[in-house]
Amino acid sequence: MRGPSSSHTAGAYHIGRLLSSMLDAPPVAARFTFDPAGSWGNVYREQGADLAFLAGLLGAGITDERFSAMLDLATENGLAASFLMERLPDAEHPNTVSIGIVDSEGRELNVTAVSTGGGSVEITRVNGWPLLITGRYHDVLVVTSGKEISKTLAQLSPDENETVEIEQISREGLTLLHCRRLAPLPEEAEERLRSTSTVQDVWTIEPIFFVQRGIPLFDDAAGMVNMATERGISLGTIALEYEAVLLGLPIGDVLAEAADRLRIMEEAVIVGLANDLPAMQLLHPSAGSIITAEADGSLPIGGLHTRAAARAMAVMHVNAGMGVVCAAPTAGSAGVIPAVITTLREELDLDTEAASLALMAAGAIGVITAERATFAAEVAGCQVEIGAAGAMAAAAVVEVSGGTARHAVDAAAISYQNSMGSVCDLVQGMVEIPCHTRNATAASSAFVCADLVMGGYSNPIPLDETIDAVYDTGRRLPPELRCTALGGLALAPSAKELKRLR
Repeated sequence: MRGPSSSHTAGAYHIGRLLSSMLDAPPVAARFTFDPAGSWGNVYREQGADLAFLAGLLGAGITDERFSAMLDLATENGLAASFLMERLPDAEHPNTVSIGIVDSEGRELNVTAVSTGGGSVEITRVNGWPLLITGRYHDVLVVTSGKEISKTLAQLSPDENETVEIEQISREGLTLLHCRRLAPLPEEAEERLRSTSTVQDVWTIEPIFFVQRGIPLFDDAAGMVNMATERGISLGTIALEYEAVLLGLPIGDVLAEAADRLRIMEEAVIVGLANDLPAMQLLHPSAGSIITAEADGSLPIGGLHTRAAARAMAVMHVNAGMGVVCAAPTAGSAGVIPAVITTLREELDLDTEAASLALMAAGAIGVITAERATFAAEVAGCQVEIGAAGAMAAAAVVEVSGGTARHAVDAAAISYQNSMGSVCDLVQGMVEIPCHTRNATAASSAFVCADLVMGGYSNPIPLDETIDAVYDTGRRLPPELRCTALGGLALAPSAKELKRLR
């Protein structure tokens, strides 16, 4: 993704992409409305959500070089966009947006959507119909006034093995059929639907993620560890199998995808340590000078931990400048895992496969976090972004050190236990202060947590219970401390007086 925020930038882009696939003609007007009590309304400009919505709606890539010029590009393409702040009665999530679109043929599309964290999104309402679209299937929506619903259903599932489920909702003499599929609806079936006299609307929605074809091997950390222990394999290996089964992909293809993400992470480290960085808004880059000072032996301590910390800051420099990073698990925490794995590669001369397995081990902790909690700081504070990244990175360290799955999970647990209660108080709404140094310290502490567990510390509170406690703690935080820039360091006089660099 292009920085700076997975919730606000990648999430907005993914919503735009989903809406773009629903349109049969180019959009000419788009209205985006945020709730003033939520997070999006307070920081959408600072975090590039406006640019991201338009990039997705216009069909551009999220890493498109024209990303920062999307407002102008929209105008050039005849799209009039507006961003408003109004009370949204059904805004149960702080990242809720109401979107109204008119296409060039005069058709209207009204949608309610939510960015749930880490780039994941949900469309919860389309033209007044309540539903759930996550971008993980080929979704087909059909509004019909016909009485013989069975015929319409038959057209929706001509190849039944590709249909996951079909839901029906009725109101005022109309029925909405929502079909989730593993493959696109055949063209001839879509044409029959559109030509049926009783069908009023048809929308086809392309997935934005890999389609999930299988059943998860586990849904909690206890089950994950038990399965790995019974089979005598590491956390990274069981995570690799989990992903292959879930997505219906060969093991080699999953490893290749992990390696590609690893490449993006490593490139971000390199760019962040260079001299020609994209400009940030509040901070001057410092990661390169820290690395140089460490190499010169001019720091008080230095060593592996400091190099990892500096590399984490390097990635965050790129992220803050709207450069290309890999959300891990979010953009606000994008520096931790790349820093730890690139440092491990330097220290241990890891090959790409071993490094990719470390990334999979980190992802296994992310799977459990996503299942039991959230990656959205807007919901549960910084502990589920940078805190989660630190826990994931600790598991990665254990993986390459030859530890067991239980060791890796326990290292993640104690990392989480020591970030619990961390607030999200980004200064001036930017993912810069204190995000850069929090990424740095989380990367450094990942090695300590791994050492403690591998050295003999017995963790008495398992990861599942720890994540539950983290989530409960985060939800108790007031909104001012959950990514609204209305509390914590964001209210410090010096923070408020900082001058923008661009």
